[in-house]
Amino acid sequence: MSGSDTSSSLERLGWSDFFAAQVGIDEARLAPRRIASVHRARLEAIDATGPVPLELAANANTADYAVGDWVLADPQTDMLLRRLDRKTLLQRHTEARNGRQLAAANVDTLFITTSCNADFNQARLERYLIMAHQAGTTPVIVLTKADTAADAEDYHRQAMALQRDLPVVILNARSADAIDILKPWCGAGQTVALVGSSGVGKSTLVNTLAGSGSETAQKTGTIREHDAQGRHTTTARSLHAIAGGGWVIDTPGIRTLYVSDVTDGIDTLFGDISALAEQCRFRDCTHVHEPGCAVQAAVASGQLDADRLVRWRNLIEESRSRTPVQTGPRGNKVVRRNKY
Repeated sequence: MSGSDTSSSLERLGWSDFFAAQVGIDEARLAPRRIASVHRARLEAIDATGPVPLELAANANTADYAVGDWVLADPQTDMLLRRLDRKTLLQRHTEARNGRQLAAANVDTLFITTSCNADFNQARLERYLIMAHQAGTTPVIVLTKADTAADAEDYHRQAMALQRDLPVVILNARSADAIDILKPWCGAGQTVALVGSSGVGKSTLVNTLAGSGSETAQKTGTIREHDAQGRHTTTARSLHAIAGGGWVIDTPGIRTLYVSDVTDGIDTLFGDISALAEQCRFRDCTHVHEPGCAVQAAVASGQLDADRLVRWRNLIEESRSRTPVQTGPRGNKVVRRNKY
């Protein structure tokens, strides 16, 4: 395969000038490979020719890598030598000691998937939107199971209210029409990721996008009718080719999503409240009881939904309390969590 053909094939995998610029002259002989799946003790990768092996150093930790990462490997030994800087990184904060779990890297669009049933929850969707904004990727709300809802448009209206100009689509995850609906974000070389609770149809949608002939079809499961909760049918993150171009990353169902150190993401999602806050009489206004508070005035006039303000305040407080801070003398800093 010629150099131009290889470059073209890499571009179909999501390779771009952003990554090419990171490859030094002394690294020109190395092979760019993209992480296709992450397991406890191994990584799987693809390159311009298809699936390829990837050897890890003895002290390597697979938790440091995310599906979608670009790495450089020795073409003779298949040894992973270096991970390239990421354009975007989706991660969730957890209660574990390290406090974070890498979800997907170099994602262009995040499909936030939820059902038109009891799974629909504005507060949880806002957390996913914050995750997308903090990562630098474009969010799209995907409403599934509309055929089972008495009024799917009501769910659509509630989702649209979460953010100005937020793309919201309604589809049947099993229908081939889903491919056409999501086509604007699934072009050649584009990478999308799916997040959402178990049972909302993420794996089904991955299978629909990948096509019936996919060799890596995801398992699907059923949901409990009374609370719309489903089993975790996806247990590992993985990269799948989309029929006709692009790539999709499925993720295990997430029901608990903590926010930590996501000020930028919150400000982006709640831009309306941030803009109102700049009009308050006092710079340190808490938007609770101060005179001349533009935020409270907007609530009183009906311009701002009171529940939205409550959710914003809760997210701000949670982010502050879970964001580690450094204390102690210079040169002897200790990282601790705030206490609120």
